[in-house]
Amino acid sequence: MTLYGYFRSSTSYRTRIAMNLKGLDYDYIAVNLAQDEQLEAAFQSINPQGLVPVLQADDLLLYQSPAILEWLEDIYPDTPLLPKDAAGRMQVRALSAMIGCDIHPLNNRRVLQYLRHELSVDEEAVLAWCGRWMKEGFDALEKRLANDKTRGKFCYGNHPTFADCYLIPQVSSARRFKVDLSAYPNIVEIDTHCRTLKAFADADPMVQPDAP
Repeated sequence: MTLYGYFRSSTSYRTRIAMNLKGLDYDYIAVNLAQDEQLEAAFQSINPQGLVPVLQADDLLLYQSPAILEWLEDIYPDTPLLPKDAAGRMQVRALSAMIGCDIHPLNNRRVLQYLRHELSVDEEAVLAWCGRWMKEGFDALEKRLANDKTRGKFCYGNHPTFADCYLIPQVSSARRFKVDLSAYPNIVEIDTHCRTLKAFADADPMVQPDAP
């Protein structure tokens, strides 16, 4: 398998975590978003949407990280990242969607570049924009986590799930955009614990081959 990604891309990061948790080996091809390599013909032929990650498995090209994670779960079920019961799977998918649908898209590179270059928003206002939507999402997520009295050291239960694959990159992004996390002790606790695990540590942006 070959993973096309970018070291700082949250969606690439969550995919790396999932693949590491499942113990999968893969080649890595960096697509430099800072230099707009995703817009070049070579990558557009792989993914016309111009987004990472893309996972190539033999002749199959997979795109959109939620779909990739679901595919990995179907094809490599021995290390499950979803609970066995339907209610548990719903909870994990809902937690993941809170991050992947309601926080991340408002803070991804395309949106921030539009704010900077098309609307002439200064960097202080960009940080305020990021903080606004991350805090709103984290407020709700923190309450969900606090109310789950059966939860262990992860977002759900006692084992890492999709939700942790989504959360840790979002926390990393929040720190990069100088979001104060002191109001989110459960989120910080989960993040701290996950980062002690090799699968998460090896997926960290700053240890990727294309990191500066």
